Amino acid sequence: MGSARKLTGSAGRWSATHPWRALGIWLGCVVILLVTGHMVGTQQLSSADSAVGQSGQAEQMISRNFARHAYESVLFDSRSLQVSAPAYQAAIRDVVARIVATGRVTQIRSPLDPGFANQISATRHAALLQFQVKGSLNNSTTAVVPVLAAVHAAAAGHPQIQIAETGDATINKAVNDTVLTDLRRAEALSFPITLVVLLIAFGAVVAAILPLGLATMAILAANGLVAFTSHLSGVTEQASAVMLLIGLAVGVDYSMFYVKRQREERIAGRSVRDSIEVAAATSGRSVLISGLTVLLAMSGMFLTGSKIFYGIGQATMLVVAVAVIGSLTLLPALLALLGDRVNKGQLRVISKLRQPAGQSRVWSAILDRVLARPALSAVLAAGVLIVLALPVFRLHTATPGASDLPQNTAALQTYNRIQQAFPGGGSPAIVVLEAPNITAPSVLAAGAAFERAALASGQMHQPISVIPNAARTAAIIQVPLAGTGENAASIQALATLRDKIIPATLGRVPGLRVAVTGETAGTADFNNLMRQRAVWVFAFVLLLAFILLLISFRSLVIPITAVILNLLSVAAAYGVIVALFQWGWGQSALGFTSAHAVASWLPLFLFVVLFGLSMDYHVFILSRIRESYDRTHQTDQAVAQGIKTTAGVVTAAAVVMVFVFLTFATLSMVSLKEMGVGLAVAVLLDATVVRAVLLPATMTVLGRRNWYLPNWLHWLPQISQTTLPPLPTAERPAEEPVKAAGR
Repeated sequence: MGSARKLTGSAGRWSATHPWRALGIWLGCVVILLVTGHMVGTQQLSSADSAVGQSGQAEQMISRNFARHAYESVLFDSRSLQVSAPAYQAAIRDVVARIVATGRVTQIRSPLDPGFANQISATRHAALLQFQVKGSLNNSTTAVVPVLAAVHAAAAGHPQIQIAETGDATINKAVNDTVLTDLRRAEALSFPITLVVLLIAFGAVVAAILPLGLATMAILAANGLVAFTSHLSGVTEQASAVMLLIGLAVGVDYSMFYVKRQREERIAGRSVRDSIEVAAATSGRSVLISGLTVLLAMSGMFLTGSKIFYGIGQATMLVVAVAVIGSLTLLPALLALLGDRVNKGQLRVISKLRQPAGQSRVWSAILDRVLARPALSAVLAAGVLIVLALPVFRLHTATPGASDLPQNTAALQTYNRIQQAFPGGGSPAIVVLEAPNITAPSVLAAGAAFERAALASGQMHQPISVIPNAARTAAIIQVPLAGTGENAASIQALATLRDKIIPATLGRVPGLRVAVTGETAGTADFNNLMRQRAVWVFAFVLLLAFILLLISFRSLVIPITAVILNLLSVAAAYGVIVALFQWGWGQSALGFTSAHAVASWLPLFLFVVLFGLSMDYHVFILSRIRESYDRTHQTDQAVAQGIKTTAGVVTAAAVVMVFVFLTFATLSMVSLKEMGVGLAVAVLLDATVVRAVLLPATMTVLGRRNWYLPNWLHWLPQISQTTLPPLPTAERPAEEPVKAAGR
């Protein structure tokens, strides 16, 4: 891919020649994007747009026929008093009066109303007060605040009864507050940890700050861009967390590859300008290919058919694209401005531990042993990954709901208590009806038969409630399902509802349209969609990665082995996630309560992201191996030299990623913990077992076959060696000596 070298070389040369202009353009663009992005605002994905399948149809029916309000419930519970007690009824009336006084509620359904007697538990010690929060669903997290205060005040006035509120607005508010707190904690942990790792990697303060600064610029610019693209397809709360993770990881990685090569060339005696040009033509090319591979892999999210992935995809692709452009343009400008001052702030203790030629003592020792017995090393490494991957065959996914919150969250505790007093009441199935007239006798008769059949099934419970719209052309029936809303019992109850009860009752009314949504239905429909689309996404990502590597390295074997090795590392990460989170092996260590399922969006997300990120190391290492092979035509020697000279920077980049990702393991949201641990485990395995053992062992066993290209593919462009500026014959000026920069 000689054109890639020319492109990156030209970009680096222009930026190094006009550093102030390049820096000014970058700063101006970032400021403009931040200001205009803030003015435009980021469009959040609505529940109607995020749902898929029959759930999506039901959500659209609700949007057409109802003003979207948040549904809330107040749970009353007393061990000693029953609902018939005067003190109990006084507490219910007090809560009703207080929430009405806020002016923020509508559609109040009191258990004291004979029409809503099913909102009293079988023991008559618990009761539900249900209502809706005025205003749009998106604004409900703010509107519910005075209502929560009113309920808390009432609870304080009736100590003999437990009174607590939960529901759409309350849980969404808890999620938003938790995500915001988590992101602040992640930022507070990620940046200092990354700086410490970079200080150890580079042994100089200025050189360490450069990658962190570039990553920060990429994240800020991408945030501004997402504000615009979100109006084409909304984004979820997870998008911000993902963008922070990926932006910091790839921004630091790409900069490290670039700065490391520039410092090596400077040590070799090249001028500052020549060393930047060499880094641009070599490491810059690797950054470009890696970035394209990551972008192509992440574009697979747009084949999922889910707008949740559309939002995550656009956020991650934008931050990666900005990081690549920054590495190829902003970084050489900064290196040109700094010159040898990039080595300012030397940490002498670390510098003394370094080895010449950028090699790592530890990895050199490991690699020598691997290459001494390559076949055995390959079998052992592959065996470790296969064993770690075995739990993936028991993978079960569920859409994150209230259980995604920390167990000490008040809204979740109330939700769980409702589940105990009214099984399924915390996350009921939502049956949506559309008809010219839902009060027609045939519809009413079918509705009564529906309720009888639902209760008779034993898989559905009271309180079953019906909410018609003002025009009497649609209605919502809330049906509590057996189970937790996420487990097998709930899934089976949903199947009974959709496949048996509705067809036998409501489904027989001519002109009546019926669809089911809710937490359980949303999970089932999302999982079905992912099963249908996963094959296409996997095939798309693998095929594009294969083609890109085939063109980049003019080898048929290299892309095949790359795909296999990456699949092994991703599968191993899946297995660890299942064991830690679904099986609950990591509950005590990571501080969460297992929902016995993995977040439904996580497996496909992990695949496209990990496959893309793993190519960072693969392309970087292979580029150095190919560079050495083109000079020596000795595969064994090229593998040894390429991996030894890149082991240090790959290890440092992997350590940065692992620590950044592990900061998310300290967060409160379980799905964010899963994401952080999954990414950290995969990167750790990828940079150690795969890149340091399995890759060199496999390439050594294959020998010259690594570079096999059939005759019918010889039309592919020839990767020519970059013509490097000649090394000066005299010693370079000693105006400021440069310490060894290799790893």
